[in-house]
Amino acid sequence: MKLLLAFLMGGVVLLGILVTLVFGYFEYKQLPIYNLKTAAKFIAGKSNYTNYEGIIEKMGYSKGDKLLIIHADDLGLSKSVNKASFGALKKGYVNSGSIMMPCDYVSEVREFANENPKIDLGLHLTVTSEWRDYKWSGVLSPIKTPSLINKKGVFPKTPKQFVLNAETHDLKKELQAQIDLSRSMGLNPTHIDSHEGALFFNEGLFKVYLEVGEENKLPVFVPKAVAIHFDKSFPKPKNLVVIENFFMAESGLKHEKWESFYLNVLDNVMPGLNQLVVHLGYDDKEMRAICVDHPNFGSKWRNLDYDIVSSDLFREALKRNKIKLVTWGEIQKAVY
Repeated sequence: MKLLLAFLMGGVVLLGILVTLVFGYFEYKQLPIYNLKTAAKFIAGKSNYTNYEGIIEKMGYSKGDKLLIIHADDLGLSKSVNKASFGALKKGYVNSGSIMMPCDYVSEVREFANENPKIDLGLHLTVTSEWRDYKWSGVLSPIKTPSLINKKGVFPKTPKQFVLNAETHDLKKELQAQIDLSRSMGLNPTHIDSHEGALFFNEGLFKVYLEVGEENKLPVFVPKAVAIHFDKSFPKPKNLVVIENFFMAESGLKHEKWESFYLNVLDNVMPGLNQLVVHLGYDDKEMRAICVDHPNFGSKWRNLDYDIVSSDLFREALKRNKIKLVTWGEIQKAVY
């Protein structure tokens, strides 16, 4: 009996160590996952869903076509981001973008969209405020969504703080308000996605994200890695189109590797739907002030992204790989 008890105690200790290591890994990778079931799914990396049947053909393409959305995040964040993104969208360096409705420079995006109604713009649904000296809250009064707001009266700095505190009823009100505000400004969003991926990692919050998309007939950006949520108890929504191949420069990428990273992405675009996310801006005084102590997705990063997508090498790689550019608007028309 003592031996059995010792064995069981040892098993409990080992399990505790394993759980600590698992959540320590997610903490290191800055992934706000605090549920064992969800953690197991992300570690296994196995998805259990059937993607939207016939989406490629409904968009007017063939199964063998390499379809790519080149998507600029963070419109509305600053004048620098807006100027670079507007220029890239008008010149065709990128062909889609998404707007941060709580930020200070959304009115510039409204003017741009009114002047360029055919350009594909969605909403970068925002529930975090990551910069040290530049903060924002939601579009609703903080009194209406208290679980989304920190003690300083703004959105939390990290997805972790958001996930640990957010209540689903508050989240749904705020996300809907961001959509409503965009439409009241004359914007016609073609899709929604998630700033910093904050809506991806908690199943309950993720469900709210999917719900507001379906209720507003807006395609929802869900990369394959996040589709691990779906199982028999949580089936993939019928109208959801999972992006099977998603590319974005990750934290720690060295500046001298920028060109090779992006050219390698284009060389590895696969038949079907692909998305490349970039963050555009200029390494100017405004962006350096915003990005202080935050080199990842900072001013230099954004200028490098702009330099790459506007380069001849990038355009030549698109042609060499026979990549066809598509938009979220095309997906929206095919689905809804």
